Amino acid sequence: MRVAGRIVAEVLERLGRELRPGITTAQLDAVAEELIRGVGAAPSFKGYRGFPASICVSVDDEVVHGIPGPRRLREGQVVSIDAGAIWEGYHGDGARTFALGEVAGPAHRLIETTRAALRAGIAAARPGNRIGDISAAVEDVARAGGFGIVRQYVGHGIGQRMHEEPQVPNFRQDGKGMELQPGLCLAIEPMLTLGSHEVEVRPDGWTVVTRDGLPAAHFEETIVVTENGPEVLTRC
Repeated sequence: MRVAGRIVAEVLERLGRELRPGITTAQLDAVAEELIRGVGAAPSFKGYRGFPASICVSVDDEVVHGIPGPRRLREGQVVSIDAGAIWEGYHGDGARTFALGEVAGPAHRLIETTRAALRAGIAAARPGNRIGDISAAVEDVARAGGFGIVRQYVGHGIGQRMHEEPQVPNFRQDGKGMELQPGLCLAIEPMLTLGSHEVEVRPDGWTVVTRDGLPAAHFEETIVVTENGPEVLTRC
């Protein structure tokens, strides 16, 4: 898991450096696949339930699962990149949202708040806490910022499969969920919106967009709960 997570972190860091006006999302996907396969790993996403690419690139009002293609990125866009890698049967999964050049103030605040919500969720992933403590920590940061919280898509357990139990919502639910034990691996991933939390899927069957057309942001880390607290695996 640590190796898979490190590969994901290196991919996301490299793609952040590659981002520039005029680059296509397909070019970003090609860079990611070359990096992943070049170290002997495999892309988690490619072929998963028919997904055609190695990463997801979601722009502006696209929340998650954007399919790379010929679209060229432009100055001022909000760009979320989600990447996954498999190393010796174990998965790593992570996402970052980038501001491509100068973005409007509210969009910049959305990005920073989503990042802060992720940090808060990770800090709550301690032995003896419950899944609901992670959810509450994320929600508190999002609500304080005045942003919408996507409810249809949530974080998840991860290991020999990309998506395992338990689900990790970004909002409070009845009950607090399972107790966190050392060794549990989770992908914590806040998805916040500038407006309404309502989303829908485009006709391509994958791309999730905000219903009101306002921007969204998405951050994700794969972590393992240890006796001393959370360890983030998707960092270089």
